[in-house]
Amino acid sequence: MELVGSQIIDLVADEALIPAGSMPFKGNIDITKLKKSIEQHGRENIAFIRMEATTNLIGGQPFSMQNLRDVEKIAKSNGILMVMDGSLIGENAYFIKQREKGYADKSIQEILLEMMSHVDILYMSGRKSGGARGGLIATNNKQHFDQLMTWLPVYEGFSTYGGMSTKEIEAMAVGLEEMTQMEVAGSSPEFIKCFVERLQEYGVPVVTPPGGLACHVNAREFLPNIPPLQYPAEALNAAMYLVSGARGVERGTMSEDRDRNGKEVTAKMELVRIAIPRRTYTLGHIEYVADRLAWLHHHKDIIGGLRFVEEPPVMRFFFGKLETVGGDWGAKLVKTFKADFGNEL
Repeated sequence: MELVGSQIIDLVADEALIPAGSMPFKGNIDITKLKKSIEQHGRENIAFIRMEATTNLIGGQPFSMQNLRDVEKIAKSNGILMVMDGSLIGENAYFIKQREKGYADKSIQEILLEMMSHVDILYMSGRKSGGARGGLIATNNKQHFDQLMTWLPVYEGFSTYGGMSTKEIEAMAVGLEEMTQMEVAGSSPEFIKCFVERLQEYGVPVVTPPGGLACHVNAREFLPNIPPLQYPAEALNAAMYLVSGARGVERGTMSEDRDRNGKEVTAKMELVRIAIPRRTYTLGHIEYVADRLAWLHHHKDIIGGLRFVEEPPVMRFFFGKLETVGGDWGAKLVKTFKADFGNEL
C-alpha cells in the first residue's frame, strides 16, 4: 500500500502496546482514535478500515466482537469499506468464545459467521487457520466481486483456481472446515499459553495475555542495553537460533521500512515471534525451546547488536544481510553454550 503512496495508520489502544498487560482484546481498534483519524484525513481519503484477526505486530492479539460491531457502525456511517484479514480468524473466534461475555455457549462456527457478517471483504492466508498453502478473498457484494475479478488474472490466476493447484484448494477446504471445530481452533492458543506460562516461570519477558499464532518474547526488556537501531529483536532471534536451532521471526524495528526521506522508523514494540502452528509441535518441543531461552536469558549480556551490510529498499527483513556490532558476539555465545552443554544442541 505504501508503494502506491498510501499511508497506514495503526489505531490500537495505548494499553495494547504494553507487552506484559492484561487487556483481553489488545487487537481492538481504539474508537476515539478512529473517529479522530476520519475527521483529520476526511472520509473521502480513506480507502478502507481493516481489522486483523489476530493482530500480528502486537503479539497475535485478538479483537472482540463488540469492537468489530462498533467499528463497522462507524465505517458504514462514513461510507468506508470494511475489510478483515482473517488469517487467524479461527483463533480469534476461540478467544471471543473464551473471553467475551455472551459467547461461551456459541460454537466456533456461529462466531465465525457473525464475524464475517460485519465486513465487506474478507481475505486470508491459507497457511494459518486453513492449514494449507494459498489463500482466499471473499465477499457477498457483487460490485466488490466484479472489481476484484478485473485484477485477479493480473496478480493471481483464473477465477476457478487463483494460482493454486487443485490439491492445495482441496487441502485448504478441509483445513477451513476443521477450523470450525473447538478442538482445532483452540489447539494453537492452548499450546501458546503453555509456552508463555513456562517462560514466565523462567523469568523470560513475554507478551501477555497469550495470543494467537505465536509466543512473543519481549526483546526490548530481554536486551535493554541494545538500542532500537541495532535491532534487538533480530539480535535475540539470531542468538536463539545459535543455541537452539529454533527459528523465530523479528517483529520490531528491522521489520519497519525506512520512511520516504530514508530515515529509520523505530517500532513501538520489539518482539521475537515463535510461531506454533497446529499439528506441528509437541510439548517436548515447547519445553526444549523454553529451556534454551531460559539459558539465553542468563547469558544475555553476551548478545550484542546488529547492523545491515546489505539492505533492500523494501521489506528488508526478508532478504537483508546483517553483521554483528562490537565484535563477533555470536562466536562467544556459541563458545559459552558449548562450555555448558558440549557439542549437542
